[in-house]
Amino acid sequence: GVMMQPHEIKPDTALCTILGYNAQTGMQRAYFNKIIKRHGLNATAIALNIKEEHFDIVMNNISNSKVDKMIIMNEFQSRAAQRCDTLDETAKASGRVDYIEITDGIIEGFCLDDAVLEQFENPEFIDDRIRLTYKMMLIAHRWYDAPCQIDEIPLLIA
Repeated sequence: GVMMQPHEIKPDTALCTILGYNAQTGMQRAYFNKIIKRHGLNATAIALNIKEEHFDIVMNNISNSKVDKMIIMNEFQSRAAQRCDTLDETAKASGRVDYIEITDGIIEGFCLDDAVLEQFENPEFIDDRIRLTYKMMLIAHRWYDAPCQIDEIPLLIA
């Protein structure tokens, strides 16, 4: 499997979080960790499976937690955007976020829709898996300097 086993997580392993109903088994985590592993990076995405009613508690506590990077699954993207202190232009326009970063208690929200459109001139040719994989590549690049290589997408979604 592509998932990092608990014994593989070292004290210096960089951690980020994925928030969703089924974050553990979701495509975001699978693709993200595949990208990280493919490039031999010492990082992993920890799943945070939550129910609808736990969302506010998680967001209320996030500023004071060790979590500083979080990928948001589709079901919470709009609610997460409402809880951010700042949003990038795409997030403001779409009203949702793909990921958040927390710096000194400030929650910043980001949406990658425009970045995907810039990369793929004919968006009708890209399906949800390609879109999602590219978003995970962009995040892995931002957080862990993973290469952003479009030609790897078919290998990752295979």
